[in-house]
Order: sequence, then structure tokens, then C-alpha cells
Amino acid sequence: MNFSLAIINKIRSCIKTENLTFIFSIAVIFVLDRYSKIEILDNFNEEIFYINDFININLVWNTGIGFGLLNSTSNFFYSIVSIFIALIILILFYVAFKGDKYEKIIFSIIIGGALGNVYDRIFLNAVPDFIDLHYKNFHWFTFNVADIFITLGIIAFLMKDFFIKKQ
Repeated sequence: MNFSLAIINKIRSCIKTENLTFIFSIAVIFVLDRYSKIEILDNFNEEIFYINDFININLVWNTGIGFGLLNSTSNFFYSIVSIFIALIILILFYVAFKGDKYEKIIFSIIIGGALGNVYDRIFLNAVPDFIDLHYKNFHWFTFNVADIFITLGIIAFLMKDFFIKKQ
């Protein structure tokens, strides 16, 4: 009886409005990322599409981590990195559920983007990156919408720690 009550209380605590907002935010970011990637995969090939002097669409397949770092042709390394990323996402979910409403917002931004890239790693065996920022001959790492959200979430997390005092 006591165990049943503990489970019911745990379920009630998870159904708070801020937790539902957290889950909804993750879903919206995931859908935005999937939509952008589906549009790129359906409408572009691996040729460069010129937009302006600073941005191109250039589809590249990333088997590494964010921004193409640690790219490898080794299936073993790819699998280890994928498992590591999935574990980090699970930890972020746990930390977010325990955190305050600001942390939930920040972690939902990171998790939403990370889930988009993990989805690609599982179902496409690589992450399609396509946003090519550049200035003349200097090109930043090619990235995607999920990478934007992950980066914004990390920046928000750092800013929160630096600028918001704990009560």
C-alpha cells in the first residue's frame, strides 16, 4: 500500500504544469529539427545552394559529435559515441526534472536538439548538417537546427550560472 502511494505521488509530481511545458518544448524543438532535415533531404542533394555572401545550404553527413567534431569511419567508435550521447540525454532529463523552472526551460532546449540528432544517428546512421556560415574563404563548421538549439541551451545554462544568484 505504501509503495502504491509513493508511485502515485511520483506520477502527480511529474504532471506539474512546468513539467508538461518542459516535455512540450522538447517535442516542438524536435519537430522543428525533423522538419528542417526532411525538407533539406527531400529538396537538396550534396551540391552547395548559394543563399547570400554569408550562408549556403551544403548537405554534409556528420558521423561525429556537434559541428562534425570527432568524425570517424569506425562503426565501433560511432556506436560508443551514440551510446554516450544517449546517456547524457538521460542524465539531462533527470537533472531537468529535479531542477527549477528556468533549468527545465534551458534543458528542454538542449534535450530537444540532442534528441533530433540522436534520432538521425539511429535511423540515418549519420546526422545531416546543412547550414554553412562563412565569410569569404573562412567557413564555420556546417551545422543544423538541432545544433542551434543545443548551442543556445548551453549558452543559456552558462549565463544562468554566471548571472543569476542562487537564493
